This record gives sequence, structure tokens and C-alpha cells, in this order.
Amino acid sequence: MAEGYCVKCKAKKEIVDGVEETMKNGRKAIKGKCPTCGTVMFKILGKAAAPATPPPPAV
Repeated sequence: MAEGYCVKCKAKKEIVDGVEETMKNGRKAIKGKCPTCGTVMFKILGKAAAPATPPPPAV
């Protein structure tokens, strides 16, 4: 699974029970929990993971 930053623990940790979601802007992210404290962790994935948008139509 992905590694994210826990704001409460102030450390990078492995995201537990991660679920891939698509944000409003179309980019993908992983949402899960911190294995130590249970706080919700959220990591935005890179542009390579985002779906490719088709080029605008030629006018």
C-alpha cells in the first residue's frame, strides 16, 4: 500500500485500509488510516496516476 504522512504522529507511515478515490478535479488519491493512532491519512497520487484528459477539439 502507499506511504503517507500522519499529521498527528508527525511521521511517514504506511496507510492502512487504503481506498483509492477520485477527487472532484479528476485526480486520484488514497484515503486510509494511520496504523498507530487511527487518524485519517490522505495522499494525492502523482499526475501519472491521474486519468488522461482528451485534447480540446480543434476549432
